[in-house]
Amino acid sequence: MVTTVAAARVESLASSGIQSIPKEYIRPQEELTSIGNVFEEEKKEEGPQVPTIDLTEIDSEDKEVRERCHQDLKKAAMEWGVMHLVNHGISNELMDRVKKAGQKFFELPVEEKEKYANDQASGKIQGYGSKLANNASGQLEWEDYFFHLVYPEDKRDLSIWPKTPSDYTEVTSEYARQLRGLATKILSALSICLGLEEGRLEKEVGGLEELLLQMKINYYPKCPQPELALGVEAHTDVSALTFILHNMVPGLQLFYEGKWVTAKCVPNSIIMHVGDTIEILSNGKYKSILHRGLVNKEKVRISWAVFCEPPKEKIILKPLPETVSETEPPKFPPRTFAQHIQHKLFRKTQDGLSN
Repeated sequence: MVTTVAAARVESLASSGIQSIPKEYIRPQEELTSIGNVFEEEKKEEGPQVPTIDLTEIDSEDKEVRERCHQDLKKAAMEWGVMHLVNHGISNELMDRVKKAGQKFFELPVEEKEKYANDQASGKIQGYGSKLANNASGQLEWEDYFFHLVYPEDKRDLSIWPKTPSDYTEVTSEYARQLRGLATKILSALSICLGLEEGRLEKEVGGLEELLLQMKINYYPKCPQPELALGVEAHTDVSALTFILHNMVPGLQLFYEGKWVTAKCVPNSIIMHVGDTIEILSNGKYKSILHRGLVNKEKVRISWAVFCEPPKEKIILKPLPETVSETEPPKFPPRTFAQHIQHKLFRKTQDGLSN
Protein backbone atom coordinates (compact mmCIF):
# COMPACT_ATOMS: atom_id res chain seq x y z
CA MET A 1 0.00 0.00 0.00
CA VAL A 2 1.41 3.39 -0.98
CA THR A 3 0.69 6.32 1.33
CA THR A 4 1.47 9.84 0.27
CA VAL A 5 3.32 11.84 2.87
CA ALA A 6 2.00 15.11 1.44
CA ALA A 7 -1.55 14.32 2.53
CA ALA A 8 -0.53 13.52 6.13
CA ARG A 9 -0.55 16.12 8.85
CA VAL A 10 2.83 16.71 10.40
CA GLU A 11 1.21 16.41 13.84
CA SER A 12 0.06 12.85 13.00
CA LEU A 13 3.51 11.99 11.73
CA ALA A 14 5.17 13.40 14.85
CA SER A 15 2.86 11.54 17.23
CA SER A 16 3.18 8.21 15.38
CA GLY A 17 6.40 7.42 17.22
CA ILE A 18 8.76 7.70 14.22
CA GLN A 19 12.45 7.99 15.11
CA SER A 20 13.56 9.34 11.74
CA ILE A 21 11.76 11.78 9.49
CA PRO A 22 10.64 11.01 5.90
CA LYS A 23 13.10 12.16 3.24
CA GLU A 24 10.70 14.84 1.97
CA TYR A 25 11.36 16.78 5.19
CA ILE A 26 15.16 16.55 5.07
CA ARG A 27 16.77 19.80 3.95
CA PRO A 28 19.40 19.90 1.17
CA GLN A 29 22.99 19.28 2.26
CA GLU A 30 24.09 22.92 1.87
CA GLU A 31 21.39 24.01 4.35
CA LEU A 32 22.07 21.33 6.94
CA THR A 33 25.41 22.80 7.98
CA SER A 34 23.66 25.92 9.33
CA ILE A 35 20.89 24.19 11.35
CA GLY A 36 21.82 24.03 15.04
CA ASN A 37 20.07 23.39 18.36
CA VAL A 38 17.61 26.27 18.73
CA PHE A 39 17.76 26.39 22.54
CA GLU A 40 21.55 26.70 22.48
CA GLU A 41 21.35 29.23 19.64
CA GLU A 42 18.89 31.38 21.60
CA LYS A 43 21.20 31.54 24.64
CA LYS A 44 24.05 33.09 22.64
CA GLU A 45 24.81 36.60 23.83
CA GLU A 46 27.63 37.43 21.43
CA GLY A 47 27.06 38.84 17.97
CA PRO A 48 24.19 40.91 16.57
CA GLN A 49 20.76 40.74 18.24
CA VAL A 50 17.32 41.59 16.85
CA PRO A 51 16.51 45.14 18.07
CA THR A 52 13.77 45.82 20.64
CA ILE A 53 11.73 48.96 19.96
CA ASP A 54 9.71 50.64 22.72
CA LEU A 55 6.60 52.22 21.19
CA THR A 56 5.44 54.05 24.35
CA GLU A 57 6.09 57.45 22.76
CA ILE A 58 5.17 56.71 19.13
CA ASP A 59 2.40 59.33 19.14
CA SER A 60 3.61 61.48 22.05
CA GLU A 61 2.50 65.13 22.13
CA ASP A 62 6.15 66.05 22.73
CA LYS A 63 7.70 66.37 19.28
CA GLU A 64 11.24 65.62 20.43
CA VAL A 65 10.23 62.51 22.37
CA ARG A 66 8.08 61.29 19.48
CA GLU A 67 10.89 61.82 16.96
CA ARG A 68 13.30 59.81 19.11
CA CYS A 69 10.90 56.87 18.98
CA HIS A 70 10.49 57.32 15.20
CA GLN A 71 14.26 57.32 14.72
CA ASP A 72 14.64 54.05 16.66
CA LEU A 73 11.93 52.49 14.49
CA LYS A 74 13.54 53.84 11.31
CA LYS A 75 16.99 52.52 12.23
CA ALA A 76 15.60 49.03 12.96
CA ALA A 77 13.55 49.02 9.73
CA MET A 78 16.54 50.10 7.63
CA GLU A 79 19.19 47.88 9.22
CA TRP A 80 17.19 44.77 10.13
CA GLY A 81 13.63 44.93 8.81
CA VAL A 82 12.56 42.98 11.90
CA MET A 83 12.17 43.96 15.56
CA HIS A 84 10.56 43.11 18.89
CA LEU A 85 7.88 45.72 19.63
CA VAL A 86 7.23 46.42 23.32
CA ASN A 87 4.69 48.79 24.90
CA HIS A 88 2.75 48.52 21.66
CA GLY A 89 -0.64 49.23 23.24
CA ILE A 90 -2.16 45.74 22.94
CA SER A 91 -2.81 44.27 26.39
CA ASN A 92 -1.02 41.16 27.63
CA GLU A 93 -4.42 39.79 28.57
CA LEU A 94 -5.75 40.02 25.00
CA MET A 95 -2.56 38.49 23.56
CA ASP A 96 -2.78 35.63 26.08
CA ARG A 97 -6.42 34.99 25.17
CA VAL A 98 -5.57 34.89 21.44
CA LYS A 99 -2.79 32.39 22.15
CA LYS A 100 -4.98 30.25 24.40
CA ALA A 101 -7.74 30.14 21.77
CA GLY A 102 -5.37 29.08 18.98
CA GLN A 103 -3.67 26.54 21.21
CA LYS A 104 -7.04 25.04 22.21
CA PHE A 105 -7.95 24.63 18.53
CA PHE A 106 -4.70 22.81 17.82
CA GLU A 107 -5.23 20.56 20.86
CA LEU A 108 -8.36 19.15 19.17
CA PRO A 109 -7.94 15.69 17.60
CA VAL A 110 -6.65 15.84 14.02
CA GLU A 111 -9.97 14.45 12.71
CA GLU A 112 -11.80 17.39 14.36
CA LYS A 113 -9.41 19.88 12.77
CA GLU A 114 -9.86 18.15 9.40
CA LYS A 115 -13.43 19.51 9.32
CA TYR A 116 -11.78 22.89 8.69
CA ALA A 117 -9.36 21.58 6.04
CA ASN A 118 -8.48 23.87 3.16
CA ASP A 119 -8.29 22.67 -0.43
CA GLN A 120 -5.36 24.34 -2.14
CA ALA A 121 -5.97 22.55 -5.44
CA SER A 122 -9.38 24.22 -5.83
CA GLY A 123 -8.09 27.60 -4.61
CA LYS A 124 -9.73 27.35 -1.17
CA ILE A 125 -6.73 28.55 0.81
CA GLN A 126 -8.44 29.46 4.08
CA GLY A 127 -8.62 26.83 6.81
CA TYR A 128 -6.51 24.05 8.30
CA GLY A 129 -3.61 22.82 6.19
CA SER A 130 -0.06 21.62 5.71
CA LYS A 131 2.36 22.56 3.00
CA LEU A 132 2.05 20.51 -0.16
CA ALA A 133 5.18 19.79 -2.17
CA ASN A 134 4.64 22.39 -4.84
CA ASN A 135 8.21 23.51 -5.31
CA ALA A 136 10.66 21.91 -7.69
CA SER A 137 12.66 20.15 -4.98
CA GLY A 138 9.52 18.52 -3.53
CA GLN A 139 10.53 19.74 -0.06
CA LEU A 140 8.12 19.76 2.86
CA GLU A 141 8.14 21.82 6.05
CA TRP A 142 7.64 20.53 9.61
CA GLU A 143 4.42 22.41 10.35
CA ASP A 144 0.64 22.42 10.13
CA TYR A 145 -1.28 25.70 10.10
CA PHE A 146 -4.62 27.47 10.17
CA PHE A 147 -5.01 30.38 7.74
CA HIS A 148 -7.83 32.94 7.58
CA LEU A 149 -8.55 36.55 6.68
CA VAL A 150 -9.27 38.46 9.91
CA TYR A 151 -9.73 42.10 8.75
CA PRO A 152 -11.57 44.09 7.31
CA GLU A 153 -14.54 42.52 9.09
CA ASP A 154 -16.84 42.65 6.06
CA LYS A 155 -14.37 40.51 4.07
CA ARG A 156 -14.16 37.68 6.63
CA ASP A 157 -15.71 34.26 6.10
CA LEU A 158 -16.67 33.34 9.66
CA SER A 159 -18.11 30.00 8.51
CA ILE A 160 -14.58 28.58 8.32
CA TRP A 161 -13.37 30.00 11.65
CA PRO A 162 -12.93 27.50 14.51
CA LYS A 163 -16.08 26.95 16.58
CA THR A 164 -13.94 25.49 19.37
CA PRO A 165 -13.00 27.15 21.63
CA SER A 166 -16.21 29.19 21.83
CA ASP A 167 -14.41 32.54 22.32
CA TYR A 168 -12.12 32.04 19.30
CA THR A 169 -13.97 34.48 17.02
CA GLU A 170 -14.42 37.13 19.70
CA VAL A 171 -10.78 37.31 20.83
CA THR A 172 -9.28 36.92 17.36
CA SER A 173 -11.53 39.68 15.97
CA GLU A 174 -10.64 42.06 18.80
CA TYR A 175 -6.93 41.36 18.34
CA ALA A 176 -7.24 41.98 14.58
CA ARG A 177 -8.99 45.33 15.21
CA GLN A 178 -6.27 46.46 17.61
CA LEU A 179 -3.49 45.25 15.32
CA ARG A 180 -5.01 47.24 12.47
CA GLY A 181 -4.69 50.37 14.62
CA LEU A 182 -1.08 49.50 15.42
CA ALA A 183 -0.35 49.01 11.70
CA THR A 184 -1.58 52.58 11.04
CA LYS A 185 0.75 53.98 13.73
CA ILE A 186 3.75 52.08 12.34
CA LEU A 187 3.00 53.01 8.71
CA SER A 188 2.61 56.67 9.73
CA ALA A 189 5.98 56.71 11.49
CA LEU A 190 7.69 54.92 8.59
CA SER A 191 6.17 57.46 6.16
CA ILE A 192 7.37 60.44 8.19
CA CYS A 193 10.86 58.92 8.40
CA LEU A 194 11.01 58.80 4.57
CA GLY A 195 10.03 62.48 4.43
CA LEU A 196 6.54 61.58 3.18
CA GLU A 197 3.18 62.75 4.43
CA GLU A 198 2.01 60.77 7.44
CA GLY A 199 -0.75 58.82 5.68
CA ARG A 200 1.15 58.10 2.49
CA LEU A 201 2.38 54.52 2.98
CA GLU A 202 -0.97 53.43 4.37
CA LYS A 203 -2.71 54.90 1.32
CA GLU A 204 -0.22 53.17 -1.01
CA VAL A 205 -0.96 49.74 0.51
CA GLY A 206 -4.73 50.06 0.29
CA GLY A 207 -5.86 52.16 3.24
CA LEU A 208 -8.57 51.11 5.71
CA GLU A 209 -10.79 49.64 3.01
CA GLU A 210 -8.34 47.47 1.11
CA LEU A 211 -5.39 46.48 3.32
CA LEU A 212 -6.05 42.84 4.25
CA LEU A 213 -4.98 41.22 7.49
CA GLN A 214 -4.44 37.48 7.05
CA MET A 215 -3.71 35.38 10.13
CA LYS A 216 -1.69 32.18 9.91
CA ILE A 217 -1.36 30.12 13.08
CA ASN A 218 1.76 28.00 12.60
CA TYR A 219 1.90 24.77 14.58
CA TYR A 220 5.33 23.14 14.72
CA PRO A 221 5.16 19.67 16.37
CA LYS A 222 8.14 18.15 18.17
CA CYS A 223 10.54 16.74 15.61
CA PRO A 224 12.64 13.58 16.21
CA GLN A 225 15.46 14.93 14.00
CA PRO A 226 15.31 18.72 14.29
CA GLU A 227 18.84 19.09 12.90
CA LEU A 228 17.58 17.81 9.51
CA ALA A 229 14.32 19.78 9.12
CA LEU A 230 12.91 23.29 9.04
CA GLY A 231 9.52 24.45 10.32
CA VAL A 232 9.47 27.03 7.57
CA GLU A 233 12.12 27.41 4.91
CA ALA A 234 14.05 30.61 4.26
CA HIS A 235 11.87 33.33 2.72
CA THR A 236 11.01 37.01 2.87
CA ASP A 237 7.41 38.04 3.57
CA VAL A 238 5.49 39.48 0.63
CA SER A 239 3.33 41.59 2.97
CA ALA A 240 3.60 45.28 3.85
CA LEU A 241 4.08 44.43 7.54
CA THR A 242 3.85 41.14 9.48
CA PHE A 243 3.07 40.98 13.21
CA ILE A 244 3.91 37.79 15.13
CA LEU A 245 3.01 36.37 18.53
CA HIS A 246 4.48 33.06 19.74
CA ASN A 247 4.29 30.69 22.70
CA MET A 248 7.77 31.67 23.99
CA VAL A 249 9.48 28.70 22.33
CA PRO A 250 12.40 29.91 20.17
CA GLY A 251 12.54 29.12 16.46
CA LEU A 252 12.72 32.31 14.39
CA GLN A 253 16.05 32.96 12.68
CA LEU A 254 17.04 36.00 10.63
CA PHE A 255 19.74 36.08 7.95
CA TYR A 256 21.73 39.12 9.01
CA GLU A 257 25.12 40.11 7.59
CA GLY A 258 25.68 36.65 6.14
CA LYS A 259 24.80 34.66 9.31
CA TRP A 260 21.66 33.13 10.83
CA VAL A 261 20.74 34.99 14.04
CA THR A 262 18.22 33.41 16.44
CA ALA A 263 15.58 35.79 17.81
CA LYS A 264 15.32 35.81 21.61
CA CYS A 265 11.92 35.30 23.25
CA VAL A 266 10.96 38.74 24.62
CA PRO A 267 7.98 38.60 27.02
CA ASN A 268 4.83 40.53 25.98
CA SER A 269 6.40 41.65 22.72
CA ILE A 270 5.09 41.44 19.18
CA ILE A 271 7.68 40.63 16.51
CA MET A 272 7.28 42.84 13.46
CA HIS A 273 8.70 42.23 10.00
CA VAL A 274 8.91 44.77 7.21
CA GLY A 275 7.65 42.89 4.14
CA ASP A 276 8.56 43.10 0.44
CA THR A 277 5.71 45.57 -0.22
CA ILE A 278 7.24 48.27 2.01
CA GLU A 279 10.75 47.43 0.80
CA ILE A 280 9.58 48.08 -2.77
CA LEU A 281 7.70 51.32 -1.97
CA SER A 282 10.74 52.64 -0.06
CA ASN A 283 13.08 51.60 -2.91
CA GLY A 284 14.98 49.28 -0.58
CA LYS A 285 15.53 51.83 2.21
CA TYR A 286 13.48 49.63 4.53
CA LYS A 287 14.55 45.98 4.46
CA SER A 288 12.52 42.80 4.05
CA ILE A 289 14.79 40.31 5.80
CA LEU A 290 15.28 36.65 4.88
CA HIS A 291 14.09 34.44 7.76
CA ARG A 292 13.23 30.83 8.58
CA GLY A 293 11.89 28.70 11.44
CA LEU A 294 13.76 25.95 13.28
CA VAL A 295 12.06 23.07 15.11
CA ASN A 296 13.08 21.05 18.16
CA LYS A 297 12.65 17.71 19.97
CA GLU A 298 11.36 18.94 23.31
CA LYS A 299 8.62 21.52 22.80
CA VAL A 300 5.79 22.27 20.41
CA ARG A 301 6.17 25.77 18.97
CA ILE A 302 3.17 27.85 17.91
CA SER A 303 3.27 31.28 16.30
CA TRP A 304 0.49 33.63 15.23
CA ALA A 305 1.53 35.62 12.16
CA VAL A 306 -0.70 38.39 10.80
CA PHE A 307 0.27 39.51 7.30
CA CYS A 308 -0.90 43.01 6.33
CA GLU A 309 -1.26 42.73 2.55
CA PRO A 310 -2.25 45.16 -0.21
CA PRO A 311 -5.05 44.14 -2.60
CA LYS A 312 -3.83 41.69 -5.27
CA GLU A 313 -4.65 43.65 -8.43
CA LYS A 314 -5.75 47.19 -7.57
CA ILE A 315 -2.41 48.77 -6.79
CA ILE A 316 0.82 48.91 -8.76
CA LEU A 317 3.76 48.41 -6.40
CA LYS A 318 6.83 50.37 -7.37
CA PRO A 319 9.31 52.67 -5.63
CA LEU A 320 7.61 55.95 -4.72
CA PRO A 321 8.95 58.91 -6.74
CA GLU A 322 10.22 60.57 -3.53
CA THR A 323 12.49 57.57 -2.82
CA VAL A 324 14.12 57.64 -6.26
CA SER A 325 16.89 59.94 -7.53
CA GLU A 326 19.65 59.98 -10.13
CA THR A 327 22.01 58.41 -7.63
CA GLU A 328 19.31 56.01 -6.38
CA PRO A 329 17.40 54.73 -9.43
CA PRO A 330 14.41 52.38 -8.92
CA LYS A 331 15.54 48.95 -7.69
CA PHE A 332 12.22 47.25 -8.44
CA PRO A 333 10.07 47.14 -11.61
CA PRO A 334 6.35 48.03 -11.36
CA ARG A 335 4.20 44.99 -10.49
CA THR A 336 0.84 44.30 -8.92
CA PHE A 337 0.96 42.40 -5.62
CA ALA A 338 -0.25 39.27 -7.46
CA GLN A 339 2.53 39.64 -10.05
CA HIS A 340 5.10 40.07 -7.27
CA ILE A 341 3.97 36.78 -5.69
CA GLN A 342 4.08 35.00 -9.07
CA HIS A 343 7.53 36.41 -9.78
CA LYS A 344 8.83 35.02 -6.46
CA LEU A 345 7.27 31.60 -7.11
CA PHE A 346 8.75 31.51 -10.60
CA ARG A 347 12.21 32.41 -9.31
CA LYS A 348 11.97 29.76 -6.60
CA THR A 349 10.94 27.13 -9.13
CA GLN A 350 13.89 28.08 -11.36
CA ASP A 351 16.24 27.84 -8.37
CA GLY A 352 14.77 24.44 -7.49
CA LEU A 353 15.22 23.15 -11.02
CA SER A 354 18.80 24.33 -11.22
CA ASN A 355 19.79 22.67 -7.89
